Formats: sequence, structure tokens, C-alpha cells
Amino acid sequence: MKTLHLDIEYDFSFALFGVVASCRDYKMAWSLNRLLGLNLTRQPDLCYEMTDRHKMYISHFEHNDTHSTVRLFRNKALGTLTTKKPFMLPDVKEYDYILQISGALQHYLHPQELLRRLHNLPIIQYTKQFDPLTLKYKEHLLF
Repeated sequence: MKTLHLDIEYDFSFALFGVVASCRDYKMAWSLNRLLGLNLTRQPDLCYEMTDRHKMYISHFEHNDTHSTVRLFRNKALGTLTTKKPFMLPDVKEYDYILQISGALQHYLHPQELLRRLHNLPIIQYTKQFDPLTLKYKEHLLF
């Protein structure tokens, strides 16, 4: 019998930033709302089912308008897990938050300008832009 393979190409056309900040997720969302004029609102926690029958819950905030979407994810899972990798993106586990920008806002805000503005926030210690294609667990960012 002939085996068929499904070849799918995913769209990773979004800007991705890692943020180091030791504050609560709602305070980070509030600060980004004020800085960028957004309306990030809390969404139901994302649930990832792991291979070892554990579930990993990730808190996230989202802003949608007609032309763009901005998502703020907490990189570390909520609660305590017995899994070795309790992170949404384990390859960038040193970052507390992941900021995903897609659509028109991605082209309107130049990445260097956004990094400069983020560095000016007193609650943020460090930010860096990532290429989503270089991440091992980039599929966790698709919805």
C-alpha cells in the first residue's frame, strides 16, 4: 500500500520579541497597553498536552484590531509541573515573556524603535528580537 505524506507550510510572518521582566503578567500587559496604545486583554489560558500525560497552562493576553494582532505570552507555565521543560518556548527559557506582533502593526513599528521603547520601561530589564524560523518549538506560536 502506498503511503501518503501531508506537507504543510505554516505562516511564520510575525515579529517575535523576548522580554525579561520580574513582574506579574497583568502588570506587563498594562504597561504595554500604555506604552503602545494597545488594549491587551486576558484570554483563557492556553493548554498544551504533553507526551507524559501532563498539561501545561500558559497565560496570555491579546489585542486585535482590523489590521493587526498583538499577543503577550508568559513563557513559563502556570503552577508547578513535574516536566523538565515547563516553558512555552524551551529554547528561549531565559525570557519571562514572549511578545508576538503580526499584521500592519508589525510593519508600522520598526523593530529597533520598538526595542528602544521597551527598554525605556522601568519594569523591563532586557528585550531581544527573535527570528521565529530559528526556534525549535515555533509551532507553539501558531493558533
